[in-house]
Amino acid sequence: MPDRADATLLPARVRSDFPILARRVGDEPLAYLDSANTSQKPRAVIDAIAEHYAEHNGNVARAMHTLGAEATAGFEGGRNKVATFVQATRPEEIIFTKNASEALNLAAHTLGQHLRIGPGDEIVVSVLEHHSNIVPWQLLCQRTGATLRWFDVTEEGRLDVAKADAEGLINEATKIVSVAWVSNVLGTVNPVTELVSRAHAVGAIAVLDASQAVPQFGVDLPATGADLVAFTGHKMLGPTGIGVLWGRYDLLASLPPFLGGGEMIEVVTMERSTYAPPPARFEAGTPPIAQAVGLGAAVDYLSAIGMDVVAAHESAITGYALDRLVNAAGVRVLGPTEPVDRGGAISFTLTSADGFAIHPHDIMQMLDSRGVAVRGGHHCARPLHKRLGIQASTRASFSVYSTPEEVDQLVDALDYTRDFFGRH
Repeated sequence: MPDRADATLLPARVRSDFPILARRVGDEPLAYLDSANTSQKPRAVIDAIAEHYAEHNGNVARAMHTLGAEATAGFEGGRNKVATFVQATRPEEIIFTKNASEALNLAAHTLGQHLRIGPGDEIVVSVLEHHSNIVPWQLLCQRTGATLRWFDVTEEGRLDVAKADAEGLINEATKIVSVAWVSNVLGTVNPVTELVSRAHAVGAIAVLDASQAVPQFGVDLPATGADLVAFTGHKMLGPTGIGVLWGRYDLLASLPPFLGGGEMIEVVTMERSTYAPPPARFEAGTPPIAQAVGLGAAVDYLSAIGMDVVAAHESAITGYALDRLVNAAGVRVLGPTEPVDRGGAISFTLTSADGFAIHPHDIMQMLDSRGVAVRGGHHCARPLHKRLGIQASTRASFSVYSTPEEVDQLVDALDYTRDFFGRH
């Protein structure tokens, strides 16, 4: 069994920073195992947002008074912190959106125009993508007549690169390749630098969904070679309502606007408008100011821990959970069963003591009654579940505060659930 002690070191340092973790659900202590859905927030993030609204609230750029200047400083300070965190070449490469879904829609919409996508062109994704990295590309193909193609997965839950090669998946007709860095269902860490290289070899643009990667290990986005990368704030200890699109500045500067209004313009006349350079070009209207301040605080918090420490903890707690779940009665783990090239999300199915499949929604409710918060459903990845031959699954996922005791609470609750449905 993986060393339980390795999975206790970081939570022992940080759990007191997360007020919500002291809650109880009924008579049970809360075991929050739904961090791939949204992470909990440390007091530093909560306080930063509260202080902004209490002391510095104003609109950015437009207000030439003290509060406006302070709000602008906080907003742009958040951008600078995120840029440093992901090792962007310059802060202007960071575009704030309301979430990763909007960031990917921005990428699809603007690339479609920039590349003049049309019939005969192909866009490549994978079957393990979150819907947010499937639907925008489907919409682009519907608008333009392009063709959507995708990577399959192996029985272990990894991208089937060999099959893709045999099928000529990435070829001279490929214009865009967009894949997840880490699967939100299977936890699979994809070989993104290799995939980016394959895309560039045929002249295609490479896009990454890093929503499950950025919270779990240190990233150097330019080093991946990718052209555009989307991720979200609320999965990395930050607030909801803010996402990020990072891009190579030369590419961003060549893309058309996505939305119109606010500070995305240079000059507006009734006849035509000209547009501001990135990032303002893509931040129409009042941006998520307080959210950027909160995300900056989350970045500070993670940086103080050290992303190497975060990654080591994710590996340790995932390894411990995999060992417990693989050996739990009635549990079938989906995806890789070893914590190698694997993120901190584990999806599984459960059968009752008399051999009947228990629906994930029933599992989720039974676990909640015992204080364990997980997600049940298709996790916005219905095509992947169809590929695996199931309708839905249950997912446990981890963050810096997750403990072996919470994993034990999960396994005990699964045993209870299995027995309960075996009796009924």
